[in-house]
Amino acid sequence: MTFYAISDLHLSTTTNKPMNVFGRNWDNYVEKIIADWNLKVADEDVVLISGDISWAMDLNDALVDLQPFFALKGKKVFIRGNHDYWWKSLSKIRAAMPENCFVLQNDAVKIGNVVICGSRGWTVEGSSDFTEEDKKLYLRENERLRLVMNAANKLRKEDDKLIVMIHYPPFNVRREPSLYTQMFEENKVDKVVYGHLHGKDCKADLKLEMNGVEYFLTSCDQVDNKLTVIL
Repeated sequence: MTFYAISDLHLSTTTNKPMNVFGRNWDNYVEKIIADWNLKVADEDVVLISGDISWAMDLNDALVDLQPFFALKGKKVFIRGNHDYWWKSLSKIRAAMPENCFVLQNDAVKIGNVVICGSRGWTVEGSSDFTEEDKKLYLRENERLRLVMNAANKLRKEDDKLIVMIHYPPFNVRREPSLYTQMFEENKVDKVVYGHLHGKDCKADLKLEMNGVEYFLTSCDQVDNKLTVIL
């Protein structure tokens, strides 16, 4: 069983939000992702999708966007991003998803000997233009992340691996510690998958290790529209 990840699909089948206005790397990007997926993923594998999934405003339109991905091999695990406006009722989303899809919102799931948990997160302290309102949201999201870690630890057994999905980067551009990274280290998280960052001027590392935790940036335009192997 292999665990892959990609994020920030920004699907727009039902909305007029073409992503190639942001650069040529977005030309036919969905087709590129699906082609790479078909080359790599087997039925027993898992693909983690860390938010900003669809530009849709309601669940039905988001399901139209996601339809091609439902048919692909592997189990899919989703968390919410800051642009997933269609993500409202968790129970309705879970009821509408196929059985090979897992939707996480401040909770966790165990697949094989791997526990996966997820939360959206927020901009961290030390980021540019960090405001008092950001601080309130940052602290609120930290409490949600605490719930996530509690849920994961209830499922985790000795020798299980722990992967955290978070949409926002868990550190600032200087890679300074945050409440998020501190919690990951305290809970002995193995891997963290995040997205949110885009553009040719993005200076983030695709993979780095800090204090025993491996971090993976998986925004699709940053990884050349290919799945990243996480585990």
